Amino acid sequence: MTGAASRILIVDDEPSLLKMLGVYLGRLGYAVVTAGSTEKAWAEVEAAPHAFALAVLDATMSGIPMEDLAARMLAADPRLCVIAASGYPVDIDMLRAAAPGRMVFLHKPFSPKMLGTAVRRMIATQEKNV
Repeated sequence: MTGAASRILIVDDEPSLLKMLGVYLGRLGYAVVTAGSTEKAWAEVEAAPHAFALAVLDATMSGIPMEDLAARMLAADPRLCVIAASGYPVDIDMLRAAAPGRMVFLHKPFSPKMLGTAVRRMIATQEKNV
């Protein structure tokens, strides 16, 4: 993994979860950038649209609605993949249709192993499409 292929943006408003996810994915060899708000996350992507392979988004944060943030991110980089995570049901069908194979949902609570599996699967999909 090199460059954007190894960079992941994690977006969550729970500081302890944000830190834990960052540490875990870092141990798997990914370069991790964290954002505690949707606005900060969008600023990261807007500043460097092709800097990330994947974004993990908490689907129930305040600020920019997850559907809008994901749509902006997916449009900014046609290779970027998104994992939406929530403990509540979230309808991502429109995003999946607009970005086939680039958007999945991960139900909270999930184990670090489940996240690692989802991340590897999405990045592998991305690498096939390059």
